[in-house]
Amino acid sequence: MITIEKLQIKVGQRIKQLRNERGITAQDLAAACNFETSNMSRIEAGKTNLTLKTLYKIAYALETTVAELVNVE
Repeated sequence: MITIEKLQIKVGQRIKQLRNERGITAQDLAAACNFETSNMSRIEAGKTNLTLKTLYKIAYALETTVAELVNVE
């Protein structure tokens, strides 16, 4: 079973991957979500426990689903 810490890291990596695939900077994604850039950096590094609201904002900004963000193996 995956730990919460490892899940946070994997979700952060997935967010970064999708952001890069779409050619969006971390700063632009943060602005689209109304976050500070430093918060987006912590999210992508897996150093924060995301709420559903935060996941939804990121998914919306990336034009994807929350399920796609948390689809980690």
